[in-house]
Amino acid sequence: MELKVIAYFKSPFSSKFGIPRQSGLVEQVEGSIVFVPEWQRAEAIRGLEEYDYLWLLWGFSANKHEAVGTTVRPPRLGGNERMGVFATRSPYRPNPIGLSSVRIKKIEIDSVNGPVIHVVGADLMNGTPIYDIKPYLEYTDSHTQIRSGMTDTTSWINLEVVIPDDLVEVLGEECEALREILALDPRPHYHTDNSQKGRIYGMPFKDRDIRFTVEGNRLTVVEVK
Repeated sequence: MELKVIAYFKSPFSSKFGIPRQSGLVEQVEGSIVFVPEWQRAEAIRGLEEYDYLWLLWGFSANKHEAVGTTVRPPRLGGNERMGVFATRSPYRPNPIGLSSVRIKKIEIDSVNGPVIHVVGADLMNGTPIYDIKPYLEYTDSHTQIRSGMTDTTSWINLEVVIPDDLVEVLGEECEALREILALDPRPHYHTDNSQKGRIYGMPFKDRDIRFTVEGNRLTVVEVK
């Protein structure tokens, strides 16, 4: 089976570091779906304006590591416990395919690149190839009062994010989206203990380099380049 790229995703994330671990966690993060020339036709998305959410099928283009076994170490469990690869959403899979639900912000029909779909809440890196787009249907895709495995028994504690006033001014309208991203703790799971105390991390976001430290449950932004 051959998968054809139908579009590419434009995102403020130029690397994997800092991308929310699930779609919908940070609704302030905006991105856009730009079709390849073959699909730059308005009729391809006719009727899409009647929906609020989409499913995106996409490729882990920056993930160079395939699944090498039947188990993985989910960050949700601190990277200390193994679970079956098919019981997790780990990117290390037999086939590098991702699935995300995003909310449509607006649809631009007459751009220079043909129709462009602007969305929020995505967990995709800039340049990610998209293989398919499907509308999200509430009556079949939304399920309540269900079991959700390890997420039912483990909690993810958001970090307290401190951004000094002078850096808030530098970031401007990007500040709140960045604050929500950092609260999710973008560090690799093996860096979330005290052994990395005092380390300065760097995270690219849009055209900036965000430098921060973490001590306990407090993340402090120390520099914006």
